[in-house]
Amino acid sequence: MATYVILSRISSQALQDPKDFKQVAEEVSAKIKSDCRGVVWKESYATLGRFDVVDIVESDDLKQVERAAMIIRTYGHSTTETLLATPWKEFLASL
Repeated sequence: MATYVILSRISSQALQDPKDFKQVAEEVSAKIKSDCRGVVWKESYATLGRFDVVDIVESDDLKQVERAAMIIRTYGHSTTETLLATPWKEFLASL
């Protein structure tokens, strides 16, 4: 399976109260689980900096990853950037 990193930045107009984010996160997660069965969620991190959330996912189907990113954008009121990630040792071995 290929590994992808989805970087998300939440819109400042998306939430009235930061506590509302928990509800939004649950809705996004449920939608992705139902619509993107080919995506395996590995980890999610809240970050301080340019992006608010970093998600690590695996999938053999790029279209499923694209769909998951669009769900995050639409339901999560976010902008996203998705990166294909190669394990460091595999990358070095390919050189």
